[in-house]
Amino acid sequence: MAKTILIFDSGVGGLTVFREVAKARPDARYVYVADDAFFPYGGRGEAELVGRVGDLMGELIDTHRPDLIVIACNAASTLVLPHLRTRFAVPFVGTVPAIKPACAVSRSKRVAVLGTEGTVAREYTRALIRDFANGSDVALVGSARLAAFAEDELNGTPVADELIAREIAACFIDADGRRTDTVVLACTHYPLLLERLTRLAPWPVTFVDPAPAIARRVADLLGPAASTEPPSPARIAFTSGRSPSPALGAALTRFGIAG
Repeated sequence: MAKTILIFDSGVGGLTVFREVAKARPDARYVYVADDAFFPYGGRGEAELVGRVGDLMGELIDTHRPDLIVIACNAASTLVLPHLRTRFAVPFVGTVPAIKPACAVSRSKRVAVLGTEGTVAREYTRALIRDFANGSDVALVGSARLAAFAEDELNGTPVADELIAREIAACFIDADGRRTDTVVLACTHYPLLLERLTRLAPWPVTFVDPAPAIARRVADLLGPAASTEPPSPARIAFTSGRSPSPALGAALTRFGIAG
């Protein structure tokens, strides 16, 4: 029987993770759950977020019986993963800022971490910098609006270039003869805007997306494919109960998910 993987995010940003995981394990069944009723997570209090995700995860495990769960959200992963792993027996794979690989590849040793305000404020994120900066100067840049912009774009509501440029401007530091050359995308929504980010950057940088590494970890944990039967189509559920807009429905189809 095919394994069931549950992908969880506050919204549709986790589609960037789903896409890579599904490439790595096309034999699995997929359920994508967007907690849009509580979106955005970035500005939520820590106790509030721990309680919300923990209670919701219990319901989702009872309903879908997943073999593995991917928390495709940096804001949640940097806070709730220890609680989830203590409470539930299902294996969890989290999404955390890719600071170690970014600092390893940076040539100028000037790196920016672009995330939600909650993610860049977490002690978990700061500990990653202390442990893995590798001599790099790491700037933490919190955006209050970029995740919502990505949601708007996927729902067919274009966002002006100048609004996106304003959110990412602080990532680009040119000082002491060194420019930022690597930007960590520490929110799964941000790769949805990658073409815009690349075009609006004041100079070329490497944007680091953790999704491929997450996919490799999932494949390792699941082990060999258990079934050669074609899996059922991936499904999506929104905690608000809403139906996708036509634009979002088309986007989901491009990602390989039935509405």
